[in-house]
Amino acid sequence: MLVIDDEDTARSVAGMMLEHIGFEVLSAAGGEAGLRIFRERSDELRLVLLDMVMPGLSGEQVFREMRRIDPSIPVLLSSGYNEQEATSVFTGKGLAGFIQKPYGLQSLTDKVRSALEPRK
Repeated sequence: MLVIDDEDTARSVAGMMLEHIGFEVLSAAGGEAGLRIFRERSDELRLVLLDMVMPGLSGEQVFREMRRIDPSIPVLLSSGYNEQEATSVFTGKGLAGFIQKPYGLQSLTDKVRSALEPRK
């Protein structure tokens, strides 16, 4: 699991929650670092938790590049914006889900499980 978020607290808390539910977590403090890790270790990843708004490369730019590298990786978008505002630019592009910040353990667990379910 890869967590890409420029906010230290959000990245740390998400990482702890994901480890709590059994995932090994890699984390990146922004889009550039996230893409570097993704390029190097995408074959080890089951899911990416991606912040939408970051300085430098935005979540949308990171998502597009990840899709180019590995179109099968599930990406769960995370944002403080509401779902409709946050996901409008991702419609039809294969986003695995959305979770609104701040979120709790149960909400994250449910969203991750849903994102990892085989697509029909």
